[in-house]
Amino acid sequence: MVVEEKQNPLGYEKISKLIRKMAIPAIIANVVNALYNIVDQIFIGQGVGYLGNAATNIAFPITTICMAIGLMVGIGAASNFNLALGRKEDKHAREVAGTAVVLLVTAGLMIMSVVLLFLQPLLNLFGATDQILGYASEYAGITAFGIPFFMISIGFNPLVRADGRATYSMMAIIVGALLNTILDPLFIFGFNMGIAGAAWATVISQVVSALVLLAYIPRFRSVRFERSDFKLSFEDVKVIASLGLTSFIFQISATVVQIVSNNLLRTYGAQSVYGSDIPIAVGGVVSKIFVIFIAVVIGLNQGAQPILGFNYGAKKYSRVHETMNLLLKVILILSTVLWILFEGFPLQLIQMFGSGDALYYEFGVRYARAFLFFTFINGTTIIVTTFFPAIGKAKLGAILSLTRQMFVLLPVMILLATSFGVDGLIFAGPISDFICFIICIAVYIRQMRKIPKTDELLV
Repeated sequence: MVVEEKQNPLGYEKISKLIRKMAIPAIIANVVNALYNIVDQIFIGQGVGYLGNAATNIAFPITTICMAIGLMVGIGAASNFNLALGRKEDKHAREVAGTAVVLLVTAGLMIMSVVLLFLQPLLNLFGATDQILGYASEYAGITAFGIPFFMISIGFNPLVRADGRATYSMMAIIVGALLNTILDPLFIFGFNMGIAGAAWATVISQVVSALVLLAYIPRFRSVRFERSDFKLSFEDVKVIASLGLTSFIFQISATVVQIVSNNLLRTYGAQSVYGSDIPIAVGGVVSKIFVIFIAVVIGLNQGAQPILGFNYGAKKYSRVHETMNLLLKVILILSTVLWILFEGFPLQLIQMFGSGDALYYEFGVRYARAFLFFTFINGTTIIVTTFFPAIGKAKLGAILSLTRQMFVLLPVMILLATSFGVDGLIFAGPISDFICFIICIAVYIRQMRKIPKTDELLV
């Protein structure tokens, strides 16, 4: 059946109401999803100490690689799903969603196999020291078994939101996160399993979230799936990859930056009073704090993507402009609130993740305040960067993502580290953030002028 436009509220309902309805569940789902690793790190820090925090930081690139591929598939498929519905191409929407499911499972199994086969070389590459390697191997060796389920949780969630069921997608993630929060202290302290307990709690929770999401397939409202939709189609894979490329590049670039950062912290930390392990542990803790901010921004963006994609596909350009204007106002307010929290209470945030000595807290406060200094403008940069794939301009979004991570942050980080040691690394983030904000705003203003402000009749 073809879904009539009048049945899809994305095309006519008030924008502010749509964003509230779509974005709030998406934000909650993303924040809760981020808590998988944050809760692990908090309990590990309390039960094992800052070396445990350092270990999860070393293993975290595996998670971000999975997120990169999962979000590429999920956001790419969801964007194309909504564009197809806006153009009234029901069959194509089904096939893209079906291909996405098969692709997520296949990619998850492949990544799991690679991690299990090459675990220690990977962790050494990610910046592990001798003291950290044992903890990191134990943690990553167990969480590898949850990778296929984690991929489904990350990648299928945007498709559920694209169907207009943001609340269901949120609940699927919340169920897993709550289970993880219950199992973490039970396994770590109750069963005295240490860092392995945190790993098994994560795996079990990821399995539950994935199963809840997969159970939604027969409940889709905008389409009715057929068995033949669930197959790998090369053409659909290309479309999914192209529209999800920005998210992939953003995550992969962040992974590369984290790996380089860990190695720089290991090298130049050893030359400082802090040693190698404290900077690596602090880097992990602060990155987890930043993940909360990223989860809020991406959740807001994911909630708005179906609105942008549908209306751009339906040539209702006035609604595209209205959505982006409101989105930028909301993100500025949210970013400013989080900036006040990050800059006002860095010590309290660091202390949540376990105990350490005076040097640990000293470095932690300095690093957190500098790294998170431009939080209030970072949200705008991310929203602008991820706007373009939502309207089918994946290449431009990919270029902007690369600019932030690879063309600006990475060289600035290396230059400052080699010139000023570990102190230089502290200020690489905010300098890069400001440069990228200026670039993204200039590109966004220029591109928005090219989008008509009046609607066109779709025939």
